[in-house]
Amino acid sequence: MEKDLSNYRKSYEKHELLLKDVSENPLELFQQWFHEVDKFFPADETNAMTLSTIGLDGFPKSRVVLLKKYTYEGFIFYTNYNSEKGKAILNNANVCLSFFWHGAERQVIIKGKAEKIAENLSDGYFESRPRGSQLGAIVSNQSEVIKSREDLDNKLNALIVKYEGKEISRPDFWGGFIVKPVEIEFWQGRPNRLHDRIRYQLQEDFNWKIERLSP
Repeated sequence: MEKDLSNYRKSYEKHELLLKDVSENPLELFQQWFHEVDKFFPADETNAMTLSTIGLDGFPKSRVVLLKKYTYEGFIFYTNYNSEKGKAILNNANVCLSFFWHGAERQVIIKGKAEKIAENLSDGYFESRPRGSQLGAIVSNQSEVIKSREDLDNKLNALIVKYEGKEISRPDFWGGFIVKPVEIEFWQGRPNRLHDRIRYQLQEDFNWKIERLSP
C-alpha cells in the first residue's frame, strides 16, 4: 500500500502571534485563545486535547481526552486510575498535553507533571456527571480485555437495575489528575511555513521566561 501525500498543502493566514501582545503568564494567553476558539470556531471541540504519557512498556502513547477545568495551577481531566494512562502517569508523572484548533490555525503544547487532585474535588465532579456516565465509569475496567460488547452492555444493564432510585458514589479507582505546567508553547500558523512560536518556561522563582522560537 502506498499513497503520496506531498501535494497536501494549506497556507495558514488567519492570525499572528507577536511577543508584544502576549501576557506574562501563559495561562492568561491560554484562556484568551480558548475563549476565542470556543466563540468563533464552534466546529472545533475546544476542550479536546491529546495526552501523551510514557507507558509501563517504555513506549510513549497519545490519546485524546477532555479538559474539564483549568486554573493558574494547571489543567484538570478525569479518568480511571487503573487504566493504561492512569498507571502510566502514576509510574511517570511527566506528561504532555496538546491542543490543535485547526479552525483558528493554532496549537498549544504543554509539558508538565501530573498528580491526583483532592478526593473531594473528584467527588464533586463525579456528582455533576449524567447518571449514565456515572454508571459507565463503574462498569468499565478501562483498558482491560473484555469478552464482547454484549458482555459490557449486560453489566451496564445490571448496574442500572442495582442503582435504580439510589445515589451513585464515585468509585475509588476513578478521579481527576491535574497537569501542572513547566513549559507551554503557543503555535500560530503563518504563511510560507514561517509560523509564530512563543515558548514559556517556568523558572525557579516561579516567573515565566518568554522566548520566540524559529519555526
